[in-house]
Amino acid sequence: MTSSPHPLDHLVLPTVNIALARERLGKLGFTVAPDARHPFGTENACVFFSDKTYLEPLGVASQEQCEASAADGNVFVARDQAYRFRVGDDGFSAVVFGTDDAVADDARLRAATISAGPMLDFSRPMKMPDGTEATAGFRLAFAADLRAPDFLAFCCQRINPLPADRTMLERHENGVTGIARVAMSTNRPAAFRSFFEDVLDGPRVSEHSFGLTIRAANADLELLTPEGIEAFYDLRVSDRDQGLRARAILFKTRDLSVTSSHFAANGVTYTRKNNRILARLAPEQGALFAFEEIA
Repeated sequence: MTSSPHPLDHLVLPTVNIALARERLGKLGFTVAPDARHPFGTENACVFFSDKTYLEPLGVASQEQCEASAADGNVFVARDQAYRFRVGDDGFSAVVFGTDDAVADDARLRAATISAGPMLDFSRPMKMPDGTEATAGFRLAFAADLRAPDFLAFCCQRINPLPADRTMLERHENGVTGIARVAMSTNRPAAFRSFFEDVLDGPRVSEHSFGLTIRAANADLELLTPEGIEAFYDLRVSDRDQGLRARAILFKTRDLSVTSSHFAANGVTYTRKNNRILARLAPEQGALFAFEEIA
């Protein structure tokens, strides 16, 4: 069974154009998997890490198909469409957790009155760098808080697992090995504590002067005040929004000099803050990317 609390699985980053997202991520030193099409109108080009987390840049392949899927009750597409309408086509919309039993998760989320709607089962082809192709199947259970219309969480069960050996896709020129932290901003971090406790199924939570740290099985979630986001990530956000927004990702790297050298060679603008490198927000990046040496 899935560990309790659930592990971080992946992060969803809406993008205007998959090709442009691939270009930006490549410039940052990430290896990007071949494009893949969902059966409900969206597409992605994922970035996989050796710690088995990944980024999912998400594009719209067919607006008509997306609108039809949303009208049919597809929560994944409906929430993506709503995010694009409210926030824009370039951002950070969802945090996803791994599970071995999405049906049990859905029941728990419904009991806690935070279900975002019907579960979703689907499969899609995945092409590997060597040209081989596999079919990946997924079952999703969704959670949302009405006070945070621009944030979605869900639990993802792999029905047909992705290929076990993704070594070629998990090697990145910037030296990144995985995701250490995900930062979200809210004026009232404590207001969303119970939401994440229910979604992750019993995580350890610690309080500090800038908000909360919620410990998933393999990474930390930071719910930070606007002051906290600026203090830790040098990112200014509005304090007018009373909801919750995903803002930044902290990546693990074995050697920051490798990361900085790659950025310098590719014209990536970055700053240093404490023991981190911060790649400033840029089109088709979706979030602030931070990098830290973590074994």
